[in-house]
Amino acid sequence: MPDGFVSRSLQRLRNAMSALGVPVDTSKQIRQQLEECARNVGGEVSTRLRAARLAETYLGLDDAARHEFLRIIALEFGPDPVAVATAHQSYQAAIGTDAQWDAEAQLRRAVRSDRLRILTQFNAIPQGVKFLVDLRADMLRYLKDDPQLAALDRELESRLSAWFDVGFLELQRITWNSPAALLEKLIEYEAVHEIRSWTDLKNRLDSDRRLYAFFHPRMPLEPLIFVEVALTDHLADNIQTLLDEHAPVFDAKRADTAIFYSISNTQTGLRGVSFGNFLLKRVVDDLKRDFPKLKTFATLSPIPGLVRWLRQHPEKLGELAGAPLTYSIDALASGDWQEHKEDLQTLHEALPRLAARYLMEARHNGKPYDPVARFHLGNGARIEKINWCADTSSKGLQQSFALMVNYLYDPDDIEENVEAFACDTRIAVSPVVRRLAKR
Repeated sequence: MPDGFVSRSLQRLRNAMSALGVPVDTSKQIRQQLEECARNVGGEVSTRLRAARLAETYLGLDDAARHEFLRIIALEFGPDPVAVATAHQSYQAAIGTDAQWDAEAQLRRAVRSDRLRILTQFNAIPQGVKFLVDLRADMLRYLKDDPQLAALDRELESRLSAWFDVGFLELQRITWNSPAALLEKLIEYEAVHEIRSWTDLKNRLDSDRRLYAFFHPRMPLEPLIFVEVALTDHLADNIQTLLDEHAPVFDAKRADTAIFYSISNTQTGLRGVSFGNFLLKRVVDDLKRDFPKLKTFATLSPIPGLVRWLRQHPEKLGELAGAPLTYSIDALASGDWQEHKEDLQTLHEALPRLAARYLMEARHNGKPYDPVARFHLGNGARIEKINWCADTSSKGLQQSFALMVNYLYDPDDIEENVEAFACDTRIAVSPVVRRLAKR
């Protein structure tokens, strides 16, 4: 990397720290700390102390200074281009000889960057893994306007993918008796259907409900992803009914259906690290063990991309609905139509048809546009049913005109559906939804 470019990054860091009232020579101290971590001199105690000091320094910076801190790691501590070129030349010359494997090892060492050495050392300190997860969350924000952080982000994502391999994760059922600090985090992290109160949370943890989460051993009170399940005797079609705190508790022993109605990823810094599909498989196995009568495993899912996609393609509104609509996208998303009974029948036919066609036809980079659809269809589910007025909350109206969808996980078809989706993005759809789309 050109010296002038690095110098400008350091100057920006100095300016940011000066604005904070931090001595300018702090930037030199940071650079020295980074170089010490990159050299990794000394034993385990020295490594731990260096990483702890560096983490403390980072946490003491404001947002702008953190950005420049990460830029210096990204731009100044990458692989040495000369060393990589030399090692590659030696490897090419050694191919087919006894020296090939040594040359390959040397090339691998040359490509390994000091960035990775610095990041790995945080594993040695308490809360070091959580620190790295939060650091990447910061970096993802900066990355939107600063693509030069991409190399550092790729390296950190690769490390986190290895450290958060599903084999290292622990599945736990969370109950009303779980630690209060953990229950508070469920309220904070719930991303699909807001937990409005402690009474609401208690209802979601009652005897006819289950809540499971994945944990990492180094983050024991931080759920990485959690799923909420309702045990019923039917395919649920309305989220307000499902979450009604005053509804009678269903006898779980009579349940033949498990409804997954909320899946929340909690750690922004783990974006790109996928373990949601493993969570569902583990939860299904756990439920089947506890409730042998369960035969149906399905979701009651939002359609979060529907209105957003239509705003990008407003001409598709009438086309997908199969009829001209007197309401604009904004009017439909506001829910004003609920007060006009004469329009309800038309919309009752048109909006579910629109959603069915959207889920089957709308694409981004060759895959379903809707993120929830991508997740479930990629894991082997099929689109089972479109539900009218299934989420009349403000959020439900604004993202999908109050529509929701059931995705069905049929154990006999999951593997075939996964393969069809992976090979040619073929979507599994029930006959009911297929007829609805063609009507």
